Amino acid sequence: MAVIFITLALSLVALYFSVEMFPRNNVVAWYFLLFGFIGLGLSLYMLIQMRQRVLKWRLQLPPVMTIIECRKCGFKNVREFQRGDYIFKQMGTCKKCNEPLLVTGIYREIKEPKKKKEKF
Repeated sequence: MAVIFITLALSLVALYFSVEMFPRNNVVAWYFLLFGFIGLGLSLYMLIQMRQRVLKWRLQLPPVMTIIECRKCGFKNVREFQRGDYIFKQMGTCKKCNEPLLVTGIYREIKEPKKKKEKF
């Protein structure tokens, strides 16, 4: 990342020197102008590419699920975790038998990566 900013700074300095040398009609001014624009273009391109790469690497956390069960009839409900959920928390009454519903499990769903087929 530091290399990109150093390249950007040097290209801006080269552009400044080219503007300073133009009144003298110096050939070196054209080279400074060329190198300045090339360096500016390359550094901006690298900054854009780095930003896109960081967005791809953004960590996606797997969803956390809560299991709610009735101890009497075995009714089971799985839903997204909500703040305040904990094991053995009473979540109301069962619609089938009117017994209390309890949180019996909290877990994170982990999706296994797809395996690549090997070619022989």
